[in-house]
Amino acid sequence: MPEQIDIKVLIDEKTLKNKVSKLGEQITQDYKDKKPVLIAILKGSFIFVADICRFIKIPVFFDFMAVSSYGNAKVSSGIVRITKDLDTNIEGKDVIIIEDIIDSGRTLNYLIKNLEARNPKSIEVCALLDKNVPRKAENTVKYKGFDIPNKYVIGYGLDAGEKYRNLPYIGYIEDK
Repeated sequence: MPEQIDIKVLIDEKTLKNKVSKLGEQITQDYKDKKPVLIAILKGSFIFVADICRFIKIPVFFDFMAVSSYGNAKVSSGIVRITKDLDTNIEGKDVIIIEDIIDSGRTLNYLIKNLEARNPKSIEVCALLDKNVPRKAENTVKYKGFDIPNKYVIGYGLDAGEKYRNLPYIGYIEDK
């Protein structure tokens, strides 16, 4: 028997698609004479990067990184580990980090420093969600989808114990 949970919709599918298209259009404008490298941060951003790239109307390159600071927990351990590194040399290239969610800011801060050491021409951040929590590290997000409350969100690539990534909306599990 499937487990019964109460998922509340925070951002519906239509609203997501609308915002993702606007972010893609803005990136197209800002990089119209460039060929940026989109670096998707796995696993959570895989749906976001697949959708946003369809709205970017210039040539782009793709690469992927996987980092871990959560494991299977709902709270960050504070230790960031790269579990899959880039296959592409980004030296002298315009880079856009595609992130699913900014929480404490620690992981993004670590990623930016790590990528800066590889001498790209530029680094910008595109984050679908920005959680309203006190930051452990400040970051500049040039392309931001939504500000969200301090809830553990799932869907559209985000998971709870590797479940619910396939939901077509952003939701949260109601605390009982």
